[in-house]
Amino acid sequence: MSRSELFRRHVAADPANALFRFSLGQALHAEGAAAEAVEHLRLAAASKADWMMPRILLGKCLLAVGDKAAAKAVFADALALAVAQGHEEPEEELRLLLATL
Repeated sequence: MSRSELFRRHVAADPANALFRFSLGQALHAEGAAAEAVEHLRLAAASKADWMMPRILLGKCLLAVGDKAAAKAVFADALALAVAQGHEEPEEELRLLLATL
């Protein structure tokens, strides 16, 4: 069973669980299903205003499907969180990603 199949089952059992949504989005992203991951990562990001990781993955998925404007906005939001939370590596990655847009 793939990771996405496992987390699809978890999401089906508890659709409101943001961690399951994030994990499914993460698995889909890793499997190359960026378009499908977007919905789950949006829900995860919306569940917690200071949760940086789903925003980074959401931006990467949006970029993969060609929505540069949305990716830029999500990356900017994630960058603000990285700076506020003192996460130096994600901050550096996000600055590089934003520089390409």
